[in-house]
Amino acid sequence: MDLNKEVQFVKGVGPNRVKLLNKLNIYTLKDLITYFPRNHEDRSIPKKIAECEDEETVLIKATALTKITEIRARRLSIYRLVVNDDSSSCVITWYNQKYLKDKFKVGEKYTFYGKIENKGGTFEMKSPVFDEDGVDKNTGKIVPIYPLTSSLSQNVLRKIMESGIDEVYGNLEENIPNYILQKYKLLDINEAYKNIHFPKTNSDFIKAKSRLVFEELLALQLALFRLKEGQKFDEKGIKYDSNVKMQDVIKTLPFNLTNAQKRVLEEINKDMEKDTAMNRLLQGDVGSGKTVVSIVAAYKAVKSGYQAAIMAPTAILADQHLKNFTKILEPFGIRCELLVSSVTKKNKEKILEKLQNGEIDILIGTHALLEDNVVFKNLGLVVTDEQHRFGVKQRATIVSKGNNPDVIVMSATPIPRTLALILYGDLDISIIDELPPNRKKIETYAVNKEYDERLAVFVKKLINEGRQAYIVCPLVEESDDDSGLKSVVELAEKYKTEVFSEYRVEYLHGKMKPKEKDDIMQKFKNGEIDILISTTVIEVGVDVPNASIMIIENAERFGLAQLHQLRGRVGRGEFKSYCILKNEGHSKVCKERMKVMCQTNDGFVISEKDLELRGSGDFFGTAQHGVPELKIANLFENIRELKEIQELSSQIIADDPNLEQEKNLRLKNLIEDKFTSRIEI
Repeated sequence: MDLNKEVQFVKGVGPNRVKLLNKLNIYTLKDLITYFPRNHEDRSIPKKIAECEDEETVLIKATALTKITEIRARRLSIYRLVVNDDSSSCVITWYNQKYLKDKFKVGEKYTFYGKIENKGGTFEMKSPVFDEDGVDKNTGKIVPIYPLTSSLSQNVLRKIMESGIDEVYGNLEENIPNYILQKYKLLDINEAYKNIHFPKTNSDFIKAKSRLVFEELLALQLALFRLKEGQKFDEKGIKYDSNVKMQDVIKTLPFNLTNAQKRVLEEINKDMEKDTAMNRLLQGDVGSGKTVVSIVAAYKAVKSGYQAAIMAPTAILADQHLKNFTKILEPFGIRCELLVSSVTKKNKEKILEKLQNGEIDILIGTHALLEDNVVFKNLGLVVTDEQHRFGVKQRATIVSKGNNPDVIVMSATPIPRTLALILYGDLDISIIDELPPNRKKIETYAVNKEYDERLAVFVKKLINEGRQAYIVCPLVEESDDDSGLKSVVELAEKYKTEVFSEYRVEYLHGKMKPKEKDDIMQKFKNGEIDILISTTVIEVGVDVPNASIMIIENAERFGLAQLHQLRGRVGRGEFKSYCILKNEGHSKVCKERMKVMCQTNDGFVISEKDLELRGSGDFFGTAQHGVPELKIANLFENIRELKEIQELSSQIIADDPNLEQEKNLRLKNLIEDKFTSRIEI
């Protein structure tokens, strides 16, 4: 079975629809069948019209009392049909659907599925799907609902999915050994894929989902266990000089450390003085002071005779680190240098020579540090900042430049401890769970578009007082999507020429060249831009203490963890700061998420809620942690299964570390299939 077959050649796709599927990251037959529904609608159980509640989404079975009547209103054509069952009648309404005119015959029975309105016993249903009685094309069954892109309907995607499932059903090779299938009573792989998309009953769906969640978490855990085995973190490491006291640098700081920072530094100091390699995850909310912890650790490493490498995700953040490290460590004779892609060839050669000679103590940079020609004389400490921007492979690459150096992985994406232990089981965990006393609470408000004018006035007031503003959008250009979402380019044009024409407005997005992005960010930091309109490219960004307001357009499009990261760009100075979440979402989940953002600034609380409300698909995706995106498992909902699978994985790896026994060969293939391109096993 060739699951890598291009999706274009699946029945019902063709050259036009393939572009729409590509927008959903569906390129192959495998991508198609693993594009799981976000939920299902049970359209199989009809309800009497008289028993329907207002705003209920429901199936009714009724007889047509009239022919379709057409009412024209300006550019709108309204088509109405009156139907009746033995309990009551209902008016069915469609808009601009001319093809419906001759679809219904008086006296014939039909099934309708949609949202019904009950106004004092008068019923109306707008734009439902329907079938003739006895037909189950749109009703009479459980129907999958998929995340879509513009111009691709549920019906079209369902038909394509049916073709894909028909093609693979009975041909998928089992990837879980029989002894595990039997022990955990798991569904066969072919049935699982059929029933996750098109279950006949709710029980079929539950069994299919349980099987696929198990498979995904088993692959994740086995891969992580094998990774830990391969890295042998208990090997002899560097034992740093216990006479080099962290306190010597701490007492020179122009501010007092929080108790959390002191506790974390004690943990790091103990690790550094052991003769095994330190591998520590340093978690801390935005602005909790992780950088100063890494500076103090680097001080101990250098004063013990070693070099340190600090890796940041962007050139501007690396430059910010250089300034902070130099300011604190230069008085101790510690030499810091910056290596980013914009450094000239001549300067780069000088830096590399000095690094190899040991004339540079701390090298700070971006991915440029990973290049083969970057050779340290005596690398002892590696710090990766914003770990979710670097994959596991990249971490391993920088570590290999030393002889089992100590590692600190810094992350501002708070992860509940239980999950952190599972995901980062190869690392010890330190958490900075308190903010410095000078960090002000960011006032957060959720509003809709009716507040546009008031917001504009408020932004102008703050800028006139000398402040600066961020405006964040989910898209780059309007053509990316036609759903009416604000785009960076369109919005910048409107704000420059209309709303904020008297101010300096610029925009920033991920499709720009790195130098262009850095230049704009530097200008914003220097106060040469009043309003910066940006995509989430500023999520991991530089400190602009003067920026005191952030407006996030279409906030319903972002996850809570991401909204929290973005919000952390303001409130970094002495000024009262605000985050305005503009959202058009009306769902219960959307309202709940906005409420959480307005009520708390605690990243750990927010991350728990994010997992609970949104699932872990992109919260723990490839971009976040160097492991494959979880397509169906949810680390919040499936924590019980995860712990059980972790125990199973531990036993399997203890018994067969390389998965070479015949009974485990399927597991080896399972990991390679899911992880090959993303993680070193």
